[in-house]
Amino acid sequence: MGSMVLLDLMGGVALLLWGLHMVHSGILRAFGPDLRLLLSKALHNRFSALAAGLGLTALLQSSTATALIVSSFAAEGLVGLVPALAIMLGANIGTTLIVQVLSFNITAVAPVLFVFGLVAFRSGPRSRVKDLGRVSIGLGLMLLALHILIDTLAPAENAPGVRVLLDAMTGDPVLCVTIGAILTWLVHSSVASVLLVMSLAYAHFISPYAALALVLGANLGSAINPVFEGARRDNPASYRLPLGNLFNRLVGILLVAPFLRPITVLLQAWQPDLAKMAAEFHIAFNVGTAIIFVGLLDGVARLLTWLLPDRAPETDPSKPRYLDESALETPSLALADAARETLRMGDMVETMLRNVMTALMTNDRGLVDQVSRMDNDVDGLDEAIKLYVTGLTRGSLDEREGKRAMEIVSFAINLEHIGDIIDKNLSELAAKKIKRRFQFSAEGAEELSAFHKRIVNSLRIAFGVFMSGDPNEARELLTEKAELRNIELAATERHLDRLREGRPETIETTSLHLDVLRDLRRIHSHICSVAYPVLDAAGYLQAYRNAERNPAAISAVTTNPPR
Repeated sequence: MGSMVLLDLMGGVALLLWGLHMVHSGILRAFGPDLRLLLSKALHNRFSALAAGLGLTALLQSSTATALIVSSFAAEGLVGLVPALAIMLGANIGTTLIVQVLSFNITAVAPVLFVFGLVAFRSGPRSRVKDLGRVSIGLGLMLLALHILIDTLAPAENAPGVRVLLDAMTGDPVLCVTIGAILTWLVHSSVASVLLVMSLAYAHFISPYAALALVLGANLGSAINPVFEGARRDNPASYRLPLGNLFNRLVGILLVAPFLRPITVLLQAWQPDLAKMAAEFHIAFNVGTAIIFVGLLDGVARLLTWLLPDRAPETDPSKPRYLDESALETPSLALADAARETLRMGDMVETMLRNVMTALMTNDRGLVDQVSRMDNDVDGLDEAIKLYVTGLTRGSLDEREGKRAMEIVSFAINLEHIGDIIDKNLSELAAKKIKRRFQFSAEGAEELSAFHKRIVNSLRIAFGVFMSGDPNEARELLTEKAELRNIELAATERHLDRLREGRPETIETTSLHLDVLRDLRRIHSHICSVAYPVLDAAGYLQAYRNAERNPAAISAVTTNPPR
């Protein structure tokens, strides 16, 4: 009998956690970019930041997820520590709202949620409606899990040994807080652990006093997770926010714990339903903590900054700066981190491209050596980005996220190829020119510089396409690709004319000149690779492929897009 009760209890908790996961992932998939925008707009003061944290966590149903997102921003200096701490105060309130809703007897709503969720989820290709269907199914599973827990625990009250366990937990509040913290740390969700406590209290499995102590422990446990998962050991500053949130929770618990017995008596007289009483204490504790600390955040922030100073500047450029491993649990955030690192890699490639042309024109051997060293750094970043995105794709990504992951990997690979062309081809040409003391003709040098300038401009446009996915900018890249082909042919023809004239400098550099033009055009082909997924998504790709050799025709495709 006891083993069956334990098995049913474990099954109910597992179902509760899975339902919570479906709600969390469905909200992230439906509103992920909008949630990041909400945070960015709500950081003007601590009160708007608190409200943003409340709203974000009420949607995500995970203060841990909010902490991981905000910790990443704070560690990179994108969010000030005071508004970040305010966001977490709001997040701690937001995570109580679903508990408050589920404290009411709404189990009968579960079938309606299942039906609605199934219809929405099977509505066809990926859409926000489909993601909301996932949320609806998750809420239904949570309600069903609560029903299972209550039905399982009701007859267990009279089981042998239960009274001994109940008396032990009731008499030791420190043990209750510790158990609640460990349970929440293990399941990574204060929502799940508080709902379990509510079920235990409703079935009279634990006393009201023990229930409130366990709720305090759940609040402590939910603040522990981000300390281990949201911080990076190589960056002490990344510990500031999770430790600040843990400090706020711990002080709040120390203030409330001595008065827990009179609080229990007062609440029980006002709310005889023990499940609702636990839920109301949960929200009251977090609202009270927010009221106490919202005015003290400046002092807390100064203390944390003093205890955890900024790390020394990164000296190895080949090591990634933005690939936060803790963000892998939140695909939208991890993809944004990978895109930022890829842009950093692109900046290094752009510097290589500029330096190698300067070396070609000025015979600067030092720049040639610098370009070779930077190519090793680019190779290291390319490897790190691919491994990071591969780790992300092991999880469950929707179609849009999967495509974005492949776009990031593809662009990183093409940037690495550009770096190889610069290092293995253009740098060697520059070294050869320096060794033999060759000089381009004035006209030839001007042609190469103008051609190179257009390549650099295209690379910067490609960065914009990579981040924005703008089909107009993608069209501009392919228009430039077709025009550069004609410019290369014209430059080659002019070079041959100078060669026929017998100019000495042209005769010396003829192979160098033509090889530089060829390699720059190869680089431009890799740059243009970022445009094709964007055009494919917009429905323009086939028309562009048909018109690729005619710039005027390419322009007409955007003017009259295919239907």
